[in-house]
Amino acid sequence: MMLPGVLYYIIYHYIPMGGLMIAFQKYNLGKGIFGSEFVGFENFRTVFTSPDFPDLIRNTLLISFYRIVFNMLPDVLLALILNEIRLQWFKRIIQTVTYGPYFLSWIIVYGLVFSFLAPDAGLISTWWRDNTGETLNLLTDKDWFRPILILTDIWKSTGYGAIIYLAALATINNELYEAAVVDGAGRWRQIWHITLPGIREVFILLLILRIGHILDAGFEQVYIFLNARVYEVGDIIDTWVFRRGIESLDFSVASAVGFFKSVIGFLLVVTANKVSKKLGGSGIW
Repeated sequence: MMLPGVLYYIIYHYIPMGGLMIAFQKYNLGKGIFGSEFVGFENFRTVFTSPDFPDLIRNTLLISFYRIVFNMLPDVLLALILNEIRLQWFKRIIQTVTYGPYFLSWIIVYGLVFSFLAPDAGLISTWWRDNTGETLNLLTDKDWFRPILILTDIWKSTGYGAIIYLAALATINNELYEAAVVDGAGRWRQIWHITLPGIREVFILLLILRIGHILDAGFEQVYIFLNARVYEVGDIIDTWVFRRGIESLDFSVASAVGFFKSVIGFLLVVTANKVSKKLGGSGIW
């Protein structure tokens, strides 16, 4: 029974690791991996000495930090609200409405945002222009780029995140709530002393996983929402790698960045796991 899963990871996760050799080569499509010139750490020096690198790191870390801070709490809050709803038909409706956006692609989400915020024809932009006489162009405003990213990500992913916490809430022993009621605890006391501790381990686990991906920052969403006027605050490592590796065919530098991200992600996961255990959590392993 384990064989299909083991084969999947060997074929699609471990064998492709051989491609990391490209990060230490001046890769040539015609010569292939084994025929390309070995240049050592030259590609890494190219990345770290790039004038864009400090801005890329800053933007990536900030956007990822905002995602961790502002996206995890709505998941927990929605799960707690759904857990308190006693009308099952109403609870199912709320779950369906909040979970639905998760299945939309970011292209569709951007289309919806554009229909509201387009400078000339967007619903909100038109209303603002008609009432104030000023032109509203939030999609190209550097001050609004990151908030729009976070708000759309919350709208799209909160329902899915809440389901994970609802699954954790379902494992809490109901006898704990019954004992709390006997002791005179109200709903808020039950949430504070039973519900929140019951999902603490899941929250820590998801937090550790998010920390491990802190250098990702959501490439697909950022790439779709990105435009030339907001590069200063929105250009992240992955969008730079896409332009350098795919559009410019510089696969070696792109692979070097991927290798760098993997090492940093691994170190962050190990560190976060140790900190979690020091604070009394179970961690990942």
